[in-house]
Amino acid sequence: MGVARTHRMRGWVRRFVSPKLRQRGHARQHQKRPLAISAFDPASPRLRRDPATPSTWIVLWRDEPLEALLLAGLILGLAWAPLWLGGDRPFAWGVNGVWFPGLTVVYEISLLIRERKHPVAAKQILAPLILFAAVVFWISVQMSTVIPPGFAHPIWLIAGDALKTPLNAAISVNPQASALALMRLLTDASVLWLAMQLCRSPRRALILIQAVVAICAAYSLLGIVMMVFAGGALPFSDLAGGGAIRATFVNRNTFATYAGIGLVGAVALILRFYRREAPGDPALKSYRLARLIEATGQSGWTLIGAGLVILVALLGTVSRGGVLAAVLAIFTLLLMTFARSGRRDGQQIDMVIFLAVAVLGGFLLFGDKIVGRISETGLTDASRLAVCAIVIGSINDALFIGFGYGTFADIFPLYRDQSISVWGMWDMAHNTYLETLQGLGIAFGGALILALALLVWRCAWGAVQRHRDATAPIVAASVSLLIGAHAMVDFSLQIEAVALTFMAILGAGVAQSESSRRLASD
Repeated sequence: MGVARTHRMRGWVRRFVSPKLRQRGHARQHQKRPLAISAFDPASPRLRRDPATPSTWIVLWRDEPLEALLLAGLILGLAWAPLWLGGDRPFAWGVNGVWFPGLTVVYEISLLIRERKHPVAAKQILAPLILFAAVVFWISVQMSTVIPPGFAHPIWLIAGDALKTPLNAAISVNPQASALALMRLLTDASVLWLAMQLCRSPRRALILIQAVVAICAAYSLLGIVMMVFAGGALPFSDLAGGGAIRATFVNRNTFATYAGIGLVGAVALILRFYRREAPGDPALKSYRLARLIEATGQSGWTLIGAGLVILVALLGTVSRGGVLAAVLAIFTLLLMTFARSGRRDGQQIDMVIFLAVAVLGGFLLFGDKIVGRISETGLTDASRLAVCAIVIGSINDALFIGFGYGTFADIFPLYRDQSISVWGMWDMAHNTYLETLQGLGIAFGGALILALALLVWRCAWGAVQRHRDATAPIVAASVSLLIGAHAMVDFSLQIEAVALTFMAILGAGVAQSESSRRLASD
């Protein structure tokens, strides 16, 4: 009986207890195995790289050659955009107005020929699309001369009386300027749409961000060289240097925004690089430092070097608004990355802290001029505040219909008063929000701002919610904060090099804000 009872007890233990013990044993072995295999073995399957892996562009060309060509064309256009005085001249507007919409038309025709659906369906961004279409329609109405008499601006009646000739009146005080502004707006929209469709692929989205960082680093390096050898003056131009870095841009504040975009992208790519290269397992902490050093020497130095060049150029602009907006954007990027680090073991919080310290150190080393300027002049500009007050007063005179999109330079002299100096010409309001509301009216101006805000919110939501491939939404949300903050004190968003680059990054962020597990095509 005792033997039988013993056998029954052993069977009971083997049946109920042993599986749990085996599971615990396997778990312990699984935790210890990385120490034995991959912690000190560079050839570990987890850390080893395949040297025979083809380059990313070869993979793109092999999979979808037309999309690869269009992406290359988009990147080429973004590289050209800042070259001609930051794209702030009619010649550059014309080239961009043909190149980028042309690429978009080619892409749309190719979808029809190949009988393919859009990777990102219009229904995914239906609300922003409807708002944007309404704005385009309203700009067309503002330019039209077939309107009820009470809608036309009184300046047309005054001009007709002065010329003794009746004139075709319109809501816009300058329909030609409104048409030019509409063309530029459609150019920006074409970049947004094309980037959104091409960057539904995570690989293409990452390539686009890498290209933007490389382009910004190249122009930053050019600006540093021009500052050293020519005092910041532009070759083949009568524009003076001014003692600040501005690369090929007319205005140093605009270049500061452009450099800030590149710096945000560089920081995001550095975080992604070290997160992938360094082991995230807590058991591998002793190996992580060696792996970080090795990865930096192999390929990480290019990202760090690009980020450092852009940081030096940004601080060399001595732009208060540009530098502070960039700091705010980087802080937001690190905050979103830190929030994701608490949820996922793969994210390294120590790398976030390291990069924050590195950026702060670079600011302390190279930011003496910007600190000196802030201490001398403060953070506000009395003239710009006075201009904003004048613009707000003018908005009340055409609260709902506006004065015409892109007509600030024509309407502002009618309201200019003694609160600002009589010297100088104000062709922009130094506040993109107020200028938009003045031109379109509060209804359609607010619709345009809301359309962008909805896309930015989509990127921010994707940056927090996505479990992988979140680099593009994080960069897009952070860059949007940079652009949005600086647009309150300057007109950088109205310069095409900045606007086109921002639209490309925003498009990539919107495309990657949706999980690949959910069907996004139409």
